[in-house]
Amino acid sequence: MDTFLKVENITKQFAGHTALDNVSLEIPRGSVYGLLGPNGAGKTTLIRIINRITAPDKGRVLFNGHLLAPQDVAHIGYLPEERGLYKTMKVGEQAIYFAQLKGLSRTEAIARLKKWFVKFGIESWWNKKVSELSKGMAQKIQFIVTILHEPELLIFDEPFSGFDPINANLLKNEILALRDKGATVIFSTHNMSSVEEVCDHITLINKSQNILSGSLDEVRRSHGGNIFEVDFRGNRDELVARLGSAPCRLLDTSVSDDEALDKHSSAVKLHIPTDSDIRPIVSLINEAVELRSFREIIPSMNDVFIQAVANHSATTAQQK
Repeated sequence: MDTFLKVENITKQFAGHTALDNVSLEIPRGSVYGLLGPNGAGKTTLIRIINRITAPDKGRVLFNGHLLAPQDVAHIGYLPEERGLYKTMKVGEQAIYFAQLKGLSRTEAIARLKKWFVKFGIESWWNKKVSELSKGMAQKIQFIVTILHEPELLIFDEPFSGFDPINANLLKNEILALRDKGATVIFSTHNMSSVEEVCDHITLINKSQNILSGSLDEVRRSHGGNIFEVDFRGNRDELVARLGSAPCRLLDTSVSDDEALDKHSSAVKLHIPTDSDIRPIVSLINEAVELRSFREIIPSMNDVFIQAVANHSATTAQQK
């Protein structure tokens, strides 16, 4: 794995409260990395450390192979959850101002901004005051300003907050396009459906600790418990009887209303503890009935989030 950002054993305390407790993670280059966790878990503190807004008490951050330094901030684009624009300024002038803070000349800033304003269909807002914009409109401006200087690392904290589905989808597509062009993205959110649509890897922080990290697919599969759904046509009772002697466990043998109406098809759920038993069980099913589909039931990130946080919280409570 080509690591772009590495967080090593970060600890941070505020007035006796531990915001981060020995947190480590590695963010692959050119990926969208989900930073997840309940409110107060420590995500924002970690983001602020990566942005050099605050410093860790212990540990270090490596940026593109070297210790994070002040000059690296110029290569970071950060869209915080709590955003602010100067309400009395005109949109265009304010966007130019922020672009110049990131090192762009006025000429280059205007050229890039015009392209993005046209792309987002907001060119008519250029001379409006920020106070005239809706929350969603203002967030589009801030998104553009965040990415305008084409930083190597982009950090989005709840970027879809306040957006309708159409505009949220617009931003998702732009985030993925930026990743495909080589940017590395940290994506912090409570919206687990967005995580599944956007993220390649995730870290879940709870009670200031990293409790779960990995690729999105690996994390979901590891929480699946080897549960499979079998759709078939044939004699249900015969299949259930044949599976009774197989190294698996039937989880549900009841007949749904839909199955009762359709005499030719049915479904069962199985727990197969050992991967090596999957192929023989599929063969057994095929001998007993006509197998239509056999698929592993992968939990959603919402299910994974709830389960992992509950398990960690319970373990922490027991240790006290």
